[in-house]
Amino acid sequence: MNPPSMSSAEMVSLCKQHSLFSWSASGKVDPHAIARAEGVYLYGPEGQRWLDFNSQLMSVNIGHGHPKVIQAIKDQLDSLIFVYPGMATEVRAKLSQRLAELVPGDINTFFYTLGGAEANENAIKAARLYTKRHKLLVRYRSYHGATHGAMTLTGDPRRWYNEPGMSGVVRVMDPVPWDYSFGSTEEQIVANNLRYLEEIIQFEGPHTIAAMFIETVTGTNGILVPPKGYLQGLKALLQKYGILLVCDEVMCGWGRTGKKLAFEHGDIVPDMVTMAKGVTSSYLPLGVLGLSDAIAEHFRENVFWGGLTYSGHPVCLAAALAGINVMMEEDLIGNAARLEPVMREHMERLAAKHKCVRTHRNIGLFGLIELQKNTAGERLVPYAGAHPAMPQLAKFFRDNGLFTMLQWGTVMTNPPLCITEAQLAEGFEVIDRGLSLVDAHVDG
Repeated sequence: MNPPSMSSAEMVSLCKQHSLFSWSASGKVDPHAIARAEGVYLYGPEGQRWLDFNSQLMSVNIGHGHPKVIQAIKDQLDSLIFVYPGMATEVRAKLSQRLAELVPGDINTFFYTLGGAEANENAIKAARLYTKRHKLLVRYRSYHGATHGAMTLTGDPRRWYNEPGMSGVVRVMDPVPWDYSFGSTEEQIVANNLRYLEEIIQFEGPHTIAAMFIETVTGTNGILVPPKGYLQGLKALLQKYGILLVCDEVMCGWGRTGKKLAFEHGDIVPDMVTMAKGVTSSYLPLGVLGLSDAIAEHFRENVFWGGLTYSGHPVCLAAALAGINVMMEEDLIGNAARLEPVMREHMERLAAKHKCVRTHRNIGLFGLIELQKNTAGERLVPYAGAHPAMPQLAKFFRDNGLFTMLQWGTVMTNPPLCITEAQLAEGFEVIDRGLSLVDAHVDG
C-alpha cells in the first residue's frame, strides 16, 4: 500500500478550496482527512485511527477493504469496464439472478441506478406509469434522497431549502409523532395512525394516489422502528384502495437490521423496494429498484420511461455481487442479529448512568441514543435546531478515536456488520466518556 503523498492539512485545505461539501457551508467544515480504511477502522495520513461507528453513511455494511470485493472489482476491470445499458452482460445476469434468489417474495426484476435517490426517482416513475395515478403519500420523518423528486418525497427540514418540489406529494404523520402524545400501546398507536391515514386517502381521492413511500425503518430522522402490526396494517390498507407500497431500504436494507431486508420484520412484501448503500457496501456507487412480478410484467409490454447512462455499469454490479456474497458467506446479517441485544445492553447501561440520555433504540446494528436537556425529558435539540453541547461532543469523539454521526440531539450507533463484541464495547466506552460532557448541560 502506497503511503499518502499529502498531509492532513494539505488534504483539507485543497478539498475546502476546490470542492463543495454536502449539506454544509464549505468554508465552515472541518473534515477528517482519511488515507485508508480497513475493517471497522479509518486511518489518517499521520497514522490517526478512528473506529467507524456509523459505517460512514450507514453504508459500509461488510466493513472497509474486504479483499474479495476488491479482487472482484479488479477482475471486472480486466474483463469489461463499460457498455451502454441496452446491452446484456454476464455480471448483470448473475447479479439479477442472485438478487431474485435473495430478495423475499415476488420481487424478481431489478432496475439499476447509481444511488438510492435515483432508485427512488425511478420508483416514482414506475408507480405513476403502472397505476396511471399521480399522487404519492409520504411521511414527515423521512429522507429519500437529494435529487428533485426524492427530495420532495423527503419530509425532514432539508426539503425546505429545495422547495417548491414536484407536484402530487401528500405528507402524513408517522405512526409515532415527534411529540408523542397518544396511544399507550403499539396496537393503539397503529390503530390511530391507520384510521387517520385512511381519512387522508379518502380526502385526497384513492383513485388519484399511485403509491406510498416509506423508509421501512426510518434512518437519519431517528432510527424509528415500525410499531408491531404497522407494516401489515399499512399494506392491507393500501391494497384496499389499489395503492402501491414502496419500501425504501437504501439505509436499513442488506443486513443492517438483522434481516436481509427490513420489511421481513413485518412479514410483508412491498410492491417495490429501493436499495443502495449496503448493496455494494459503498465500494462503488449503485442503486437498485426491485419490482414485484405484476409490475415487472406490465413493463414487459409497456415502455418504462426511465434510463441512465450508467445503469447496469459492469464494475458497480461486480462490487454488488461480491459484496452480497461476502455478507451471506460470512453471516454478517446473523452477526447484526446476535449483537442487537449486546448493543442494547450498552445503551441501557449508559441510560442508567447519564442524566443526559432521554431514550435509546436499536434493531440489529441500527441504533441511536437520544439526548435531553432536563430530567423532565425535553429534547436537548429542538426540531431542526442546535445546542452547543453537540459540537463539544463531536470534538470529543474525534479527539478520542471515534467517528459517528450526530443528528440534532442524537448519537448514531451504526457500525459495520463485521464488528466484534470487543470493538462494539470500544465504541461505547468512548461514548460513555463523551456523555459526561453533555450531563453538565442537563437541568434538574
